[in-house]
This record gives sequence, C-alpha cells and structure tokens, in this order.
Amino acid sequence: QVQLVESGGGLVQAGESLRLSCAASGRTLSGYHVGWFRQAPGKEREVVASIDWNGRSTGYADSVKGRFTISRDNAKNTVYLQMNSLKSEDTAVYYCNAKIFDMNFWGKGTLVAVSS
Repeated sequence: QVQLVESGGGLVQAGESLRLSCAASGRTLSGYHVGWFRQAPGKEREVVASIDWNGRSTGYADSVKGRFTISRDNAKNTVYLQMNSLKSEDTAVYYCNAKIFDMNFWGKGTLVAVSS
C-alpha cells in the first residue's frame, strides 16, 4: 500500500504561483507513474500532468502547458506540481495519483482557489 498526502494548496490571486507536493509513505514511489488530477465544482476529475517512474517523460493538459511543471524526487518520495500564472479556471481540488501494474492509489486532495 502507498499512502499519498497532498499539500501546498491555498488561496491566491490570478497570476500568482503555488507549488503542490505529493508525499508518499508506506512504500517507495520509485517505479510508479504519478499524475496530478483536479476536480472543479460540478465538473469531472481531469488529468493535469503526469510523470513516468524515472522523471524522464512528462505530459500536460493543454490548459496548463507552459504554466505548470511536474517533477519528482524519488529520494524524498515526493512529486511536485509547480503552478505559475494561475488563472481563476485553475480553481479545483488537486489530487495525486500513483499507479503501477494494476495498483492505483489516490490522495485526499488539496484545494487551490484562485481569485480574479
């Protein structure tokens, strides 16, 4: 089992930045593909960014390309999401997901609220 805890969310103004962290415990995150998802009120959960097990390959939703950066530090068992130039439409609960083979783990989320 992997336990994931997100942190770093908060209330910011449009144009500002936040860095989210996803800290894992229970097992090492090495070998896991990790993604950041978000869910805004009344909307479905959507993938924001993902990173492969060794950090060499990343992917982003079109809506965040050029503004968000996902990274990982396997030594710290943590994955990060740097969010710059935040917009009001980025307001959502952000979740961390880790998967390997047929195992899939979720954190409980952290709220990001962007005021315009």
